[in-house]
Amino acid sequence: MGLDENRDFFFMINTVAIQGVKGSFHHIVSQQFFEKPVDIIECLTFDDVVDTLISGGCDAAIMALENSIAGSIIPNYALIDNYGLHIVGEHYIDVQHNFLALAGQSIADIKEVYSHPMALLQCKAFFKAYPHIKLVEDKDTAEVAQRIQNQKLMGVGAIASIMAAEIFELDVLARSIQTIKSNETRFAIVKRRNSEISENDINKASIKFEADHKRGSLATILNVMSDCKLNLTKIQSLPIIDEPWKYAFFVDVTFASYEDFKKAKSIIEIMGQSFKILGEYKKAKV
Repeated sequence: MGLDENRDFFFMINTVAIQGVKGSFHHIVSQQFFEKPVDIIECLTFDDVVDTLISGGCDAAIMALENSIAGSIIPNYALIDNYGLHIVGEHYIDVQHNFLALAGQSIADIKEVYSHPMALLQCKAFFKAYPHIKLVEDKDTAEVAQRIQNQKLMGVGAIASIMAAEIFELDVLARSIQTIKSNETRFAIVKRRNSEISENDINKASIKFEADHKRGSLATILNVMSDCKLNLTKIQSLPIIDEPWKYAFFVDVTFASYEDFKKAKSIIEIMGQSFKILGEYKKAKV
């Protein structure tokens, strides 16, 4: 899932902000997506990630956008939109959750497991077999693994990646404990300005628009996409805060020809309100 030779501008990226610490799934994306090693700036929250990016503290950021089980991570769509950021690439990873703890312990020794709420939810069925273990929500999967090692916490487990186990020298008590074994997450690579990818290499775009509050307005815009040979891969609505019962639509489309997309966006700019291009990039392999 590497980059092709026409995407040389990615080689200009040296520092990348991520939510979480080394060993997190965002960190894994940073290692897999970029052709050359990048320096990681660890941020506690996605708001911190965006602040680091817009202040010039990094060249790019990585933000999870959706999960095949849990759906869209809506606040991240809003962050990209509100701060005028641009999606310049995407990457998918197979998220495998693992049960980690300090060496020398068995599952019977673990009394509490801390992890991100989403990880706990995805692994809930596994822990039903161990009612003695209390599940506790925390901020980040890998950060819990780091804390267990730094503070030598016995009787405490983490749900995190195999990379986190290796970095923080924890034992893997059980592998791939998520209920649904196929667990894909889509990540966006985000910059302050739009992509410099050649139009010949662009085959996916993320856009935002608002539709008139009348019958058929959204359907008409979707028909334009179809007529222009665009393939709708995602549509997500978000309420407009200061206009009750009115919604903005975030849409991902793929296409064989950039000219088809140019034609479609010229029409949607006229038909839709507050039209915005959030990114033009090359689609990733799933």
